Amino acid sequence: MTIACIFPGQGSQSLKMMSAFGHHQAAVRETFEEAGDVLGFDLWHLTQEGPEAELNRTDRTQPLMLTAGVAVWRLWQAAGGQAPRSMAGHSLGEYTALVCAGALDFAAALSLVADRGRFMQEAVPEGRGAMAAILGLDDATVAAVCEGVAGDQVVAPANYNAPGQVVIAGDAGAVHRAVASAKERGAKRALTLPVSVPSHCSLMKPAAQRLYSRLVEVSIDPPAVPVVHNVDVKTHEIPEDIRGALAAQLHQPVRWVETIRRLYGEGIGVAVECGPGRVLAGLNKRIERDMQCLSIHDAESLDGALAATG
Repeated sequence: MTIACIFPGQGSQSLKMMSAFGHHQAAVRETFEEAGDVLGFDLWHLTQEGPEAELNRTDRTQPLMLTAGVAVWRLWQAAGGQAPRSMAGHSLGEYTALVCAGALDFAAALSLVADRGRFMQEAVPEGRGAMAAILGLDDATVAAVCEGVAGDQVVAPANYNAPGQVVIAGDAGAVHRAVASAKERGAKRALTLPVSVPSHCSLMKPAAQRLYSRLVEVSIDPPAVPVVHNVDVKTHEIPEDIRGALAAQLHQPVRWVETIRRLYGEGIGVAVECGPGRVLAGLNKRIERDMQCLSIHDAESLDGALAATG
C-alpha cells in the first residue's frame, strides 16, 4: 500500500487541539516547546487555554498549525509509520510538508510563516477583504459568478477544495455580491467565512512580494520526498523554483482537487492527514472515493493509521 502524507492549513485549529495523544503527549509537547523557544511565546498554552481570538490570529495560527503537523509527523516516524512516496499541504500546510520532507528547517519555517501571516494581515486593512464558501456549483459557474459581479473590485476563486466546493476571496463588497449571485444561480449554500484576510487572490500580491524577499533569506534544500505544490500541481527540486511557488501561492488559487487527483493517478492508495481535525479527509472523500484518507488527530487515530498501513 503506497501512502502520501498531507497537511492541513488554517481552519483546522481549535482550543484543546493536540491534547488527546495519550502516552504520546510528551513528544507532542516537546515539539510545541521547541517552537515556543523560537517564537518567544508559549504555543502549547495558547492551544489549550486560548484566548480563542489570539489562537485565530493569522500570525499565531500559521506557526501553530505548522507545529501541530510537524508533531504528528514526528510521532508517525517514531512509531515506525510507513515512509510516504509523496507529500502535499493545503495552503499553509504546504510549508509543513516542506519541513517534513527535509526542504525547510523547522525553526526557520516557524519564523517564516509567522511573517507570512503578518504580511497577509498587513496587506489588506481590517474589514476590506472577505472570503466565502460556495457549495453546489461547478468551478466554471463560480468563476463566472465572480467575473459577473466584480466590477472595479476583486473577487475570484481562491480554493478549489472539492467538486462543488469552491472558496472565493476578494474585496468584501464583491464577495457579498458573489454570494448573492451564487444563490440566484442555484448554489446549495453560499456563506461568508469568519476570516480577516482574503487569501489566494490578487489582493495578496503586496504580501507575496514581501514574502518572496523573506524567502530569499531562507535556506531551502531539495526535498527528500516529492511535495506537490498548490499553485501549479507540480513538484520542484530547485530551491528557487520552490521559493517562486510559495510566493505565487499567496495570490493564486489552491488547486487541491487537482493535487489529490495527481496523487491518486500516481498510485497513492492512502493519504495520511497529519494534524488536528479531519478537514482534508472530508474533502478527499469527495475528490477520489477510491483513495482512503486516514486522519491522525489523537492516540487512537494514530494507532489506527499505523495498523491500516503497516
